[in-house]
Amino acid sequence: MDPRDRIILALDVKTADEALILAEKLHPYVGAFKVGMELVHAAGYSIFDRLKSAGVGRIFYDCKLHDIPNTVGSAMKVIGAKGLWMTNVHATGGLRMVRAAAEGLVEGQKSSGATNPTILLGVTVLTSLSPEELNEELCVPLTPEHYVVHLAKLTQAAGAQGVVSSPHEIEAVRAACGPDFAIVTPGVRPAGVDSGDQRRIMTPSEAIKRGATYLVIGRAVTAATDHVAAAKSIESEIASVV
Repeated sequence: MDPRDRIILALDVKTADEALILAEKLHPYVGAFKVGMELVHAAGYSIFDRLKSAGVGRIFYDCKLHDIPNTVGSAMKVIGAKGLWMTNVHATGGLRMVRAAAEGLVEGQKSSGATNPTILLGVTVLTSLSPEELNEELCVPLTPEHYVVHLAKLTQAAGAQGVVSSPHEIEAVRAACGPDFAIVTPGVRPAGVDSGDQRRIMTPSEAIKRGATYLVIGRAVTAATDHVAAAKSIESEIASVV
């Protein structure tokens, strides 16, 4: 895989105009763009077509669905018809919910005539959560690593193709789920970049060395003075270890 293809740029911005400016400038230097709840709620679902018109080839719709299986499956039928590269659900919705999502996604793709299947990921433990919050607030009596691996195996068994997990669980997930299972890793910050609200973070080169498939990068590029130079620097860092 080309080093730049491992970079998913998070378009966590407030308007469609901001997103399109970044996409037009940066699509030659990153592999994909992540559209999350903030942008979709601000710009509407037309943002997907507008990004494609701006030259974006791969879109990761970070919708993080979490509801009863029937509702999630029905929503995924709609999402599957949009011709997106990747999307996700919360793995904590359980095996039946993730399976319904996978089946709904395939059904939506078939109904639209889409030829490239959309990758389905299970979100494991948010990178903003500390071990103490996981144990004390959410009453999960496991370490983040053990819980993430459990959710990754559940996600794989339900028919999804990968997970979203912090850099600290990459090696354990890779060992449990095999070489072809996609691991999408947020909480990635080049040295010297503020960690923001992320707790379990790592540099791009460290995450790739541990076995991440894709890295979600946001403010390290979007808040930089020179967006292109920041993206190229991360690409070079990845290239140095692959």
